[in-house]
Amino acid sequence: MTSYLISYDLKNKDKNYESLYGKIKEISYDNAWWHYLDSTWIIKSDLSLSEITSNLTSTIDKNDCLLVIEVKNTYNGWLPKDAWDYLRDRIFS
Repeated sequence: MTSYLISYDLKNKDKNYESLYGKIKEISYDNAWWHYLDSTWIIKSDLSLSEITSNLTSTIDKNDCLLVIEVKNTYNGWLPKDAWDYLRDRIFS
């Protein structure tokens, strides 16, 4: 199982991107997804990087931006304790 960071810049402010959010949740293994920051998700998945990207590009417009990166178990930042607890217990475990 691998952890991935998914980040995007969605250009069409009038579009409903629920299909993107649903697809991210769908490809997450055992419902292990974290969406604490507006356009950033961290998921655990058994799919490859290219499979994740392919699944998500089908739900966004051609002028939107998408970034998918494999996440290693090295992290730091400024988040509330409950966010760190979830990441440690569900994503990086």
